[in-house]
Amino acid sequence: METTSDHERVRYDQLDLERLTPTYIVGKRCFDIVTSFVGLVLLSCVFLIIAVLIKLDDPHGKVFYSQTRLGKDGRNFQMWKFRSMVANADEMVDRLLKKNEVEGPMFKIKDDPRITRVGRVLRKHSLDELPQLYNVLRGDMSLVGPRPPLPREVANYTDRDRQRLVVMPGCTGLWQVSGRSNLDFSEMVALDIQYINNASFLQDVTILFKTFSVVIRPNGAY
Repeated sequence: METTSDHERVRYDQLDLERLTPTYIVGKRCFDIVTSFVGLVLLSCVFLIIAVLIKLDDPHGKVFYSQTRLGKDGRNFQMWKFRSMVANADEMVDRLLKKNEVEGPMFKIKDDPRITRVGRVLRKHSLDELPQLYNVLRGDMSLVGPRPPLPREVANYTDRDRQRLVVMPGCTGLWQVSGRSNLDFSEMVALDIQYINNASFLQDVTILFKTFSVVIRPNGAY
């Protein structure tokens, strides 16, 4: 894990795109297609079990939840997740904004009252994000990359923050294996810049393996 001094050093570095070579980009996309397809097939039974649990816990809402996010170069796409909140969760955001516990344009509450009982378990182990494998297969996202932001977040981005939109967003990333929700927004951006500046297939694979450990022994997930 990077130290605070490392974060401060990276925070003001210029973005270096030299590592984003055609070979890396094409190879990364091929890996994403194969891995996401295999993952969707192998996890189909898990998807079914989670779907049943969601409906048993809260039969009033849908199993899946889609939300507009911004991808590479700020392009809109619909990101899919298992629903982990009550059906009218989006309508409650404005009333909860004053309770936001993350500095910057992101919105997160540790004890969010909108989360269902099953949803809390799903979010703790990142199981709610499994449908994002479909986004990876479609080409909206990559397995590894920066967190895909909401349009309202990007509306408040600085020029430095917008650098994270240079690459495709990911299901996991350096931010997730370095503290997840315990990081503030500025630290997350610093890690995204560090990820882009050190882009490599080895880095992606290393982050994927570290993600498995984080999911099994979650820390900072809510």
